[in-house]
Amino acid sequence: MVQLNPDEMGAVVNRLRRAQGQIGGVLRMIEEGRDCKEIVTQLAAVNHAVDRAGFAIIATGLKQCLNEPDGGDSVDIKTLEKLFLSLA
Repeated sequence: MVQLNPDEMGAVVNRLRRAQGQIGGVLRMIEEGRDCKEIVTQLAAVNHAVDRAGFAIIATGLKQCLNEPDGGDSVDIKTLEKLFLSLA
């Protein structure tokens, strides 16, 4: 499988840290008895952020596959496809 370069994952890590903060916010909203619409809106934002992080990770893997000079023999394209579809 593709090994991701941590240097290329900075934006993904930041996105996931923001999502982590949003989840904490959602928990506080629930504990405070906030409006359902506000909570669901925040949950949708968290979901979107996590999905985008997943797509960015898969896109990085695909980019590495395309840049493999030997055609990416060591990369399992079917596994990447399955990962991509799991986010859909």
